[in-house]
Amino acid sequence: MDAIAVYITFLLFMSLPSENTRARAETQPPLPKKIVPGTSLSPISAHSSSWLSHSGLFAFGFYPQGNGFVVAIWLVCKKNNTIVWTANRDDPPVTSTAKLQFTMNGRLILKDQKGQEKLVVKVNARASSGSMLDSGNFVLYGNDNSSIIWQSFDYPTDTLLGNQSLPCGGQLSSSISETNRSTGRFQLNMQNDGNLVLYPAYISATSWDAYWASDTSAGNEVKYHLYLNKTGSLQILNSSSVFISSPIATLIDALEDNDTGGNQTIYRATLDSDGVFRLYAHYVNNGSDKVIKSFPETNTCEVKGFCGFNSYCTFNDDKLLCSCLPGYKLLDEKNQDTSLGCKRNYSKAECKDEKDGEAFYNMVPMNNIVWDDHPYFQNEDTSSEEQCSLACLVDCNCWAALYEKGSCKKQGLPLRYAKRTHEGDDSTKAFFKVGKNSWKGYENPFPIPIKTTSNKAVVHIIVVTSVFSIILCSAIVISSHYMYKIRVLKYKRLTETWSLGGLNEDVALRRFTYNELRRATNQFKEELGKGSFGAVYKGSLNKGKTKRFIAVKRLEKLVEEGEREFQAEVRAIGKTHHRNLVRLLGFCAEGSKRLLVYEYMSNGSLGKLLFGDQRRPNWDERIRIALDIARGILYLHEECEAPIIHCDIKPQNILMDEFWTAKISDFGLAKLLMPDQTRTFTVIRGTRGYMAPEWNKNTPISLKADVYSYGIVLLETLCCRRNLDVNVLEPEEILLSGWAYKCFVAREVNKLVPSEVIDENVMENMVKVALWCIQDEPLLRPTMKGVVLMLEGITDIAIPPCPDSNRA
Repeated sequence: MDAIAVYITFLLFMSLPSENTRARAETQPPLPKKIVPGTSLSPISAHSSSWLSHSGLFAFGFYPQGNGFVVAIWLVCKKNNTIVWTANRDDPPVTSTAKLQFTMNGRLILKDQKGQEKLVVKVNARASSGSMLDSGNFVLYGNDNSSIIWQSFDYPTDTLLGNQSLPCGGQLSSSISETNRSTGRFQLNMQNDGNLVLYPAYISATSWDAYWASDTSAGNEVKYHLYLNKTGSLQILNSSSVFISSPIATLIDALEDNDTGGNQTIYRATLDSDGVFRLYAHYVNNGSDKVIKSFPETNTCEVKGFCGFNSYCTFNDDKLLCSCLPGYKLLDEKNQDTSLGCKRNYSKAECKDEKDGEAFYNMVPMNNIVWDDHPYFQNEDTSSEEQCSLACLVDCNCWAALYEKGSCKKQGLPLRYAKRTHEGDDSTKAFFKVGKNSWKGYENPFPIPIKTTSNKAVVHIIVVTSVFSIILCSAIVISSHYMYKIRVLKYKRLTETWSLGGLNEDVALRRFTYNELRRATNQFKEELGKGSFGAVYKGSLNKGKTKRFIAVKRLEKLVEEGEREFQAEVRAIGKTHHRNLVRLLGFCAEGSKRLLVYEYMSNGSLGKLLFGDQRRPNWDERIRIALDIARGILYLHEECEAPIIHCDIKPQNILMDEFWTAKISDFGLAKLLMPDQTRTFTVIRGTRGYMAPEWNKNTPISLKADVYSYGIVLLETLCCRRNLDVNVLEPEEILLSGWAYKCFVAREVNKLVPSEVIDENVMENMVKVALWCIQDEPLLRPTMKGVVLMLEGITDIAIPPCPDSNRA
């Protein structure tokens, strides 16, 4: 029994966690917070303007810039937050009404104030979740929620964080300033040869343009990368993570003990807006930053491009500033922005030979000025400063010369990388070509003689000019008068047509007074939408104790266009009544005021339903909506007294009532056919993207124009996306009609709705119907009756040919 007790005691002891085990558990990094599809951020939301890392050290979301916001990652500090990464950094800031959405299909989208969408990150796979890590890395995970398919560490902007690399061939680009995170004027390149080099941006990146280099060039056989580890060591490593044997490997190895007092330290290496690459240590407890190392280490005047063209870098009481060279003035004199450079303060004279130089220009000397640009000519055997100055003066291509120990360097425009050397350094002397002081701007040195004119000639000139002016003014007045009368007569003719009862005889609708509709809409207060001819307002009519909501369309284009549109809409639907057409209840025609009164559609448009932020209809609902629209168009084409071509079938003109029944609206562009007509000539009308090809061919328009528009709407309804969408993963998916045909041929129509469970046979039949509808040749398109029969499954559907517009 004693042996058994000892054995049990041993097992219990072994099962207790050791000190090392507990220590390891305590030092395990906390699990990152997961961001799931369906979540979103708003710039002005106190609790959802950013996604924080687990410890709250880093944030991803909206960061203020100027009067707007940018999407960024920043280090959360007690004093001043520090941005370490910016998305789409050269796009303008968005307003406070923007929204950042992690969509249900796994895309991270920024929707701006205009409702336009733009991808924040571009991935080739669907993301199932995301996280803001405590390392400052924002990551997106694949379907297994563990494999990373995108991370911000792979796309650095101006900063590297601990455990982040700058790959071979990669670069950091500075920001314009600390408050503007757009791409600035400097870049750090990790070259393919292993050399880490700083250059001004927007140049050819030659050795003349570099202002600092690690001198670690080791050939192209091995791929090198710049790596910042979590202890603040900045290293250049090869593909096997081995140091290059060169100075850069030990630049930060001998860091001083910063006496952090137990502070958690975060290191970052940033290419600042002044062109200096600095390594910073950020102490979390007190929120302070310290510069550990700078590249270059000397003054900022070593940074080529710090000052703009035709200016030079200098110091004033240890303060860095840029000044214009002799003969130049600031490009931006109002804002005194020296970074933009300088321009000539005189006009350039045409220079053809050496005599022009001496006639038009002076050479102005300046001590202690040098520039690091490549001269276009250099003479190593110049006897004196005067000879160097004269050589530039008579050379039409020379605008500055530098004399140094018997060497004369000639420089053309623009003058770059100029700086002032230390006072007392007289080993160099610069000469600048400027316009002679006698010129004010540019005055022609050979003035044209002024000819005097006799008094008699002056009188003739005044008389002729006066007569011509009177005739011109009279012609303008007469033309304006007749144009006004013509417009008035046109309008009068149209209103007479109305007053004679043309429409009253055609339709039996209630006539409203303008004051009635103004009261019903509460002074036209609540706007529901706006079209090309006017706005639509919500209103209500009181009938006893019941209240009926209405939609009032007020036409705003006056005279002929508005009147024609008004009468076309009344005639088109005044006599129609169908469950899939928006019902016209009445109208108002008082003086120049034209208003139409419709039944109110409480659930908005199909366009908002398919492409908006609200709940999208499920598969069965979309099938029903597609059939509703087809039946409405069929009524217009074949069941009215006179056939009606709607001319503008699109999701925005399909409205949904309280029972989610689809109804066709907006008949302002409709064209009525005579009973014996099948086609008609008319001006181009409709919406680009939904218009049949015959609109652009100057050929007669038939009912088949609506069939084409319906085909596009049918595809958009099935797939819940626009026909043209540039924010897709694959180029072949940009045009929905073309992609739908490719998926149909490959028998992969399920790809069109990847995130839904659908009946593939039904989907394939619906796609076939849509492809028949969008055939370029009108004769190949079915009638709307045929479309309805195919959708209802009553008739078989043949295999459609490829629409001409989608052929390779």
